[in-house]
Amino acid sequence: MTPPTVLLLAGTLEAREFAEKVMSRVDLRARIRLVASLAGVTAAPAPLPCDTRVGGFGGAEAMAKWLRAEQVAAVIDATHPFAAAVTHNAVSAAEAAEVPFLRLERPPWNKPEGARWREVASHQKAAEAPPAGARVLLTTGARTLAPYAAREDVWWGLRVMDQTALPSPRPFAQGAMIENRPGASISEETALMQAHGVTHLITKNAGGAGARAKVDAAAALGLETILIRRPEPPPNTAVVGDVAAALAWLEDHVP
Repeated sequence: MTPPTVLLLAGTLEAREFAEKVMSRVDLRARIRLVASLAGVTAAPAPLPCDTRVGGFGGAEAMAKWLRAEQVAAVIDATHPFAAAVTHNAVSAAEAAEVPFLRLERPPWNKPEGARWREVASHQKAAEAPPAGARVLLTTGARTLAPYAAREDVWWGLRVMDQTALPSPRPFAQGAMIENRPGASISEETALMQAHGVTHLITKNAGGAGARAKVDAAAALGLETILIRRPEPPPNTAVVGDVAAALAWLEDHVP
């Protein structure tokens, strides 16, 4: 008999860890078919150790149809904490298809001791926060630039992993494009901020260890960090903060 399918909405380190844990366990591999889904926005993503589909579903209704057709027994959403539209569609689809749903979301960052933090609710509020003449390291992504570009009195150091994703002409009146990944250490991020004379950091409160160094570096330098709050999951959504809890949930929701 074909084992039931479990859909993993992937694209994060937590999703990769979850897939690796599942596929490393003979008992789980025998009981379920794990299918990971990637949105397709990242060029040449590293392969996952399970069946993988790439591309969107076409909305909640189309996703619900896919869940029924594939006889999905559970959905685990381990997408980015700011992928709110994906999560809302997935919750709606799971409800329509009567499939158990879990949100695996890493906890947000906590404020470093002595840090100057300001939390805001949107990119618009974040763009309004720095004073005129500020030099801002901006790490919110290439799709969020419009409210920041309107501030021509601010120097923007925009960090992106791929400059080809940026609009042309470049969106900022003054600033620099910094094409690299987040620094792996506080010293790397400190050196970057000092090299560009950064006075403020604007970032999303994505959480996780992978991009934490910039927050700690800004705190060490006494810079103000302006954090965009992550969106809340839909009401009554089951949420866990680590892979171990997600695995325990899976054990309870598959035959």
